[in-house]
Amino acid sequence: MSDRHPTEVTVTNIRMPFLSMVIFMVKWAIAAIPALFILALIGAAISFLLGSGGFEYRA
Repeated sequence: MSDRHPTEVTVTNIRMPFLSMVIFMVKWAIAAIPALFILALIGAAISFLLGSGGFEYRA
């Protein structure tokens, strides 16, 4: 068991019942909603900090 060479594996098929796949995809879509909201907040914060930063500079 001291094989130090990595073995390459190719997955050609996954057996999954159709209803289980549909339920998985619905859960995935529902989980994406709060993730997108959090990413939007992070993007807005970065935009705010790199933009004017809330301050108006006058010369």
